[in-house]
Amino acid sequence: MLRYFTAGETHGKCLTVIIDGVPAGFEISLERINEELAERQKGYGRGGRMLIEKDKAEILSGIRGGVTLGGPIAMRIENRDWKNWEEIMGTEESNGEKRVEFPRPGHADLTGGMKYDHRDLRNVLERASARETAARVAAGALVRQLVQPFGIEFRSRVVSIGDISDRADVNAPDFYDRVRNSPVRFGDEKAAEAAMRYIDKVKAAGESCGGVVEVTAYGVPAGLGSYVQYDRKLDAKLAFAAMSVQAIKGVEIGMGFEAAELSGSKVHDEIFYKDGYVRDTNHAGGIEGGMSNGEPIILRAAMKPIPTQYNPLRTVSIDDKRPHAASVERSDACAVPACAVVIEAVTAFEIVNAFLEKFGGDCLADIEASYKSYMNRIKEF
Repeated sequence: MLRYFTAGETHGKCLTVIIDGVPAGFEISLERINEELAERQKGYGRGGRMLIEKDKAEILSGIRGGVTLGGPIAMRIENRDWKNWEEIMGTEESNGEKRVEFPRPGHADLTGGMKYDHRDLRNVLERASARETAARVAAGALVRQLVQPFGIEFRSRVVSIGDISDRADVNAPDFYDRVRNSPVRFGDEKAAEAAMRYIDKVKAAGESCGGVVEVTAYGVPAGLGSYVQYDRKLDAKLAFAAMSVQAIKGVEIGMGFEAAELSGSKVHDEIFYKDGYVRDTNHAGGIEGGMSNGEPIILRAAMKPIPTQYNPLRTVSIDDKRPHAASVERSDACAVPACAVVIEAVTAFEIVNAFLEKFGGDCLADIEASYKSYMNRIKEF
């Protein structure tokens, strides 16, 4: 089983991630991992933190000469802002400055303080922060390289920011090139300009905005996941992974919620045989019965506006219970483009995990043999 664990605080010394279950013999490019970390830091509407941090991963174990060894892989991402927080966030001594007593609505502050008995809510927000997603992006960027030799690729885009939607044709040959070069990860330049004006308006009002992101996995073979137990269903695992990302409040696969409004003949994808089983539509988003069906897997996630407001919402002090404006931490007006990169990473991780469960072995040669045998078998089905 492929799994990962992250550690670190938003203003701590570093973020770390340990990935367990990676087979031996796979070539890994650190440059590709750092490219994805750089993508996560882009996007119109990001805050001052992105001017400080220039995230780069350092591989500490599990890889030698650019090739996986089969043991746990550890990576480290330095927090450059640590030098400004060392006396506050020190692991052995802390001067107690920047204590947080005014919980921010929409954040983990209040409930986390109650659960873990923290009278300084900084102890909660430091770990609950979306800064942790940098470690997840690094993990996803590494493991997606395991399935590249088998023709599986991942792409992400922003569907909408606020009420501004991208209507560009996702099937256009240069669509994802345009997305990659867009400040808001849109394919339509005019829509992107409208979205940036919207973000400017929101930011000027001391507000924040959310949106919807989409991830598509291409080349996924039929049969990943399973229908035999609830916890082996691929769509369930993908939904869990997406919902685990900070600020995500909804997930849909394929047609998603729209399917509830239509009759069955307009929802279900008819099956044809053209040198293999195919579907002319993909309303199911590549998953039927908890398993990949060979079509592209399409997942969308809804991100709420970031709770930190520069025009703070009302709250109370946990000390004297009096009304007060919520604490203000450095934040973004819009992090939807970055969210697309994060959702792409966690989606990739779950699909790679399902791939290894299906074709698992201790090394690349074992997996290649299993994959080849399976693909030859289903070709004759």
